[in-house]
Amino acid sequence: MNTANPNQRIDYLDAVRAFALLLGIVFHASMSFTPIFIGWAVMDVSTSPLIAPFLLVSHSFRMELFFLIAGYFSHLSLRRRGTAAFIQTRVLRVGLPFVLGWFILKPLIVASWIMGNESLRGEVHILNGLKAGAQSLMELPTGLFTGSHLWFLYYLILISSMVLGIRAVTSLVPRFQVWLARSSITAARHLVTGRFSWPVLSLLSASCIWFMDIWGVDTPDKSLIPHWPVSALYTGCFCVGWLLERHPTHLEEFTRITLLRTVICILAIAASIKLSSFQNDLGNPQIGIIRASFCFVYAMMMWALIALSIGLFRHFLSRPNSIVRYVADASYWLYLVHLPIVVWLQIAFAELEFPWIFKLTAICTLTVAISLLLYDLLVRSTFIGQLLNGRKRDRVLFDWRHLKGRDRPKEVLPLSNS
Repeated sequence: MNTANPNQRIDYLDAVRAFALLLGIVFHASMSFTPIFIGWAVMDVSTSPLIAPFLLVSHSFRMELFFLIAGYFSHLSLRRRGTAAFIQTRVLRVGLPFVLGWFILKPLIVASWIMGNESLRGEVHILNGLKAGAQSLMELPTGLFTGSHLWFLYYLILISSMVLGIRAVTSLVPRFQVWLARSSITAARHLVTGRFSWPVLSLLSASCIWFMDIWGVDTPDKSLIPHWPVSALYTGCFCVGWLLERHPTHLEEFTRITLLRTVICILAIAASIKLSSFQNDLGNPQIGIIRASFCFVYAMMMWALIALSIGLFRHFLSRPNSIVRYVADASYWLYLVHLPIVVWLQIAFAELEFPWIFKLTAICTLTVAISLLLYDLLVRSTFIGQLLNGRKRDRVLFDWRHLKGRDRPKEVLPLSNS
């Protein structure tokens, strides 16, 4: 059992979660720069062949990393606060943002896609797009809670409910509950110390990736009916995080950085990029073998990047840092609101004759800057901040109290906000 101080904040894991969410902003911002049209709202006049490999690699682990960290913090919260408080936290900080965020953001996302499609024809009508976005709510209940980037909250609710259900059932048979607890600790130990832990996890994940509609991991935003390969993959990541929290040394061992693990990660990335080039060669007589190989090396890349990312953050960001904490607190809000901002900025930059890297950097920087300003001014110290982060916190960018000669109270270190 982890015996850490219940009021101690695990800074590097907060930073890891923030990294996974912020990487999602860069991921979406880069999608308009692909050399071929992929169905995104916008296609920029400046493109690069480097975007496809970046999308492949970043998409392979960012949400899996998020769900693993969510599983870790879920077990930590359940152990420290109990079942009732855990359920309350999930309802307030996951359920409500999912429901309310969908109704607020869905019209803006619909408007973004309409304006993006118009931009491909060289004209954009902002008011008409916003009006069409608002009218999309008139079609309800058709499409309710679908078609937005908030699907990850829905799956987090489903997985958390499933885990709580299993715990409730096993509690009816105390002997079985004890056996299950001991077995999970043993399973976690083998996951982190076993010689074949990465290959075993990769093989299990590859069996899910094989059934995806694309070469990689599907985005299950089209229906409330769970996409079973995605559900199985993210549930597995969540459960690995859950198991890793049960012993204080498990996570450290699992994320230990070694030369061999680094080499495996690099080779898996290279192999995944190479094999992905065959995905449109459906006439190839070896396509089945090629795809099976891709699924395995893709899964190996996924687990290597998950483990090494956490290891790097643990090495460099274990100590408290006010800037890192601020970004970690803001990251949930940033990811919730980023998509309409990203697409609108992509539309604004699409026809400008600037290098793609300049425009991508500008879109990401402006998106984060706008979202942070809104966070500090309207969220951090309000009931919205309390809803998203578990408590209100003092403004930083818009803290005017020093102008009145008032000292700022010292903030108490909060429990990790997952």
